[in-house]
Amino acid sequence: GLVLNDNYRQNQAISLMERMSVTRLGSKQHFIRSLEQQGLLDRQIEFLPSDAELAERRKRGQGLTRPELSVLLSYAKLVLFQQLVDSDVPEDPYLSKELVRYFPQPLQEKYAKAMQNHRLKREIIATAVTNSMVNRMGATFTLRMMEDTGRSPGEVAEAYTISREALDARALWSQIDALDGKVPESAQIDALQTIWHLMRTMSRWLLSRPGKMPEITAAMARYGEGLKTVREALPGALSDTRRAAYETRLREWEAKGMPSALALELAALPLLEFGCDIVEVAHARKLAPAEVAKAYFALGAALHLPWLYEQIEALPVDGRWQALARGALRDELGRQQRALVSEILGEGGKKPVEQKVAAWLQRDDSNLRFTQAMLAEMLNQKTIDYPTVSVAVRRLAQIGTATA
Repeated sequence: GLVLNDNYRQNQAISLMERMSVTRLGSKQHFIRSLEQQGLLDRQIEFLPSDAELAERRKRGQGLTRPELSVLLSYAKLVLFQQLVDSDVPEDPYLSKELVRYFPQPLQEKYAKAMQNHRLKREIIATAVTNSMVNRMGATFTLRMMEDTGRSPGEVAEAYTISREALDARALWSQIDALDGKVPESAQIDALQTIWHLMRTMSRWLLSRPGKMPEITAAMARYGEGLKTVREALPGALSDTRRAAYETRLREWEAKGMPSALALELAALPLLEFGCDIVEVAHARKLAPAEVAKAYFALGAALHLPWLYEQIEALPVDGRWQALARGALRDELGRQQRALVSEILGEGGKKPVEQKVAAWLQRDDSNLRFTQAMLAEMLNQKTIDYPTVSVAVRRLAQIGTATA
């Protein structure tokens, strides 16, 4: 029969969920309620805490226990598996790789073609995608992405697969797994959490784009090589601010015992959150992604955008609506930065991108000067709230003709 559990991966998933159990307790509570409303879960039978108990745990700074997290993972897999079987996800040609990978290596080499006619082809593919997605992203990922973007479970699965393949996440996970017994488990979980955050950001970015989700093969052709090029351009394409943060992260990963090659990869991952925006501008302006990256990070430094991203991430979240508000602010900031970079690179002919950015920043524009002064003043504020950040993000829309 088909097996929805992968004990080693599931143990990693539980460890990662346990790390984030307190900060994301609200998402897990919402997931439990959703299952209850669909008649799929009885808390008492599964020994899951009541809403009152969860409220008490939140006050005490406690999350769900490992057995409770295991229950949520199992239910998440059962629900997602059926959703994928009922969708057209198993028909995506790219996922035929998942079908072949499901079987032992000797069978893969000898019967790859015959596998395409397997009577359980759709169920095997749905099982493989379900295991990968829930084990790597946690029990609440699918529901959260659906509610944040209005997309279907199948589309969430496609976005996850595109993110995983474009980032070559399997290679990173393998390197982390190979460190069992060689570095503290906490360091491995730190690394997994870094990958999780990037994949969550990229999946959300893909799901938030207008129109139909692209086929996985088409999306890989658009973003896979571009993201690789952006990664290879780092840290040379970074501004001084971003480079300093990158070097700090690199030293921290090395101090945790990560091999040099893996430490370099992990230190660069947070910067790839902007990779899809960079690739989109590169396609629009017919420029190399590495060149666009230079302009992207140079403009960000000039307008204090790394600091603004940090302020958005630090905003408090109490419930679903604040979570949506914070996500919307980050999405809007990304759109404004992408539009400004595209506008800048569309001017100045064949000048080097650094000169184009410098010329744009030095132009005589009262809106630009006002915005720069406002952002500089915000840097000195002790606390930043939702309205303040919202004003700053919207202000960026007024300093470029393309976004006016």
